[in-house]
Order: sequence, then structure tokens, then C-alpha cells
Amino acid sequence: MNVLHTFLQQLGLSNEDILPLGLEPKAYRKGEYFLQEGQVKPQVGFVLKGVFQYFYNHDSNELTTYIASENNFIVSLGCFLKQLPAKENIRALTDAEVFIIPKTQFDLLRARNEAFQRFYVEMLEHELVCIDESRFNLLTLTAEKRYQKMLAEEPHLLQLVPQQYLASILGVTPRHLSRIRKNIR
Repeated sequence: MNVLHTFLQQLGLSNEDILPLGLEPKAYRKGEYFLQEGQVKPQVGFVLKGVFQYFYNHDSNELTTYIASENNFIVSLGCFLKQLPAKENIRALTDAEVFIIPKTQFDLLRARNEAFQRFYVEMLEHELVCIDESRFNLLTLTAEKRYQKMLAEEPHLLQLVPQQYLASILGVTPRHLSRIRKNIR
């Protein structure tokens, strides 16, 4: 039994509810995309193994906005909720394994299971709060404070993610991030 299967059972889903999802892990090699800008793939993934980078292409630069690691969901909200072409890219930074649930199956599960519907609403609320917090931090905290916050709340990212992507998340250059790290140590 895997982590997602156990999690879904804890929500009150039976094996009969879970079986139609066809939860087979899909392997991604480092550098492969879960989703690319412009694609319409209404699906959600659950990361079993590996690390994924969310980024936008802007003026020939990759702007990293989020990193998802094991036991987290990956999704393009606009693509999933409204079937809009993705604005972001979601790429594997390491070899990875992901359970993919297409929106059609996801919606069926929501309609059939009240506990899963509650989980879905809580997950969306959590994502909205995270987006709001991230925006607030970017506008009100210095780069040093944002780094200290990352260090306190997500220290594992410092080991898993290359410095240029961490710098992008923090809204600084890799060189500036090096100076911040040197001053904080």
C-alpha cells in the first residue's frame, strides 16, 4: 500500500472508490515535464518520489515560483479548474514518480464521497492561503527575511534544490543569495 492510498482511506474512501482512479505511478526523469506552458492537461499529481519545479518563462529567464517534493500534490490550478492553457511549467528536478489523477476521475470521486469533497475544499483553501502568504512575503519582507523564513519553514529545500532556483523563489539573483547565506551563517 502506498502513501496516497493510505491517505485516501483515511478520508473514508473504500477500495471500491479508489480502484477506478487507476493509481499507477508514472516515472519522470530529471528534466521531464509534468506540464508545459500552453498545454491543457486537467490533472493532479501526487509526488511519491522526487522534486518538481514550478516556473514561468519570462524575457528568456526561468522564474521559479514553487518547489514541490514528496507527499505533495502538483497541479496547475487554472488548467485543472478551468481547462485553461497552463501559464507555468512543472518540471522534474530529480528522477521522480507521480500518481496522476485526471480531472474526470477526480470530479467523480468528489461527487461520490463527501469526505473527499471536504478534503478538496480544504486543499483549495490551503493553496489560496499559501499563494496569499507568498505574495505578502514578497511584497513586505526583505530578501534576508524571506531566506530566514525558508530556512525555518522549509530547510529541506536548501538540500534538494539548486541555488539558482532558490534565488528565483526568493526574488533575488544567485549572487545576492550567496551574500545572504554568507551573512546569515
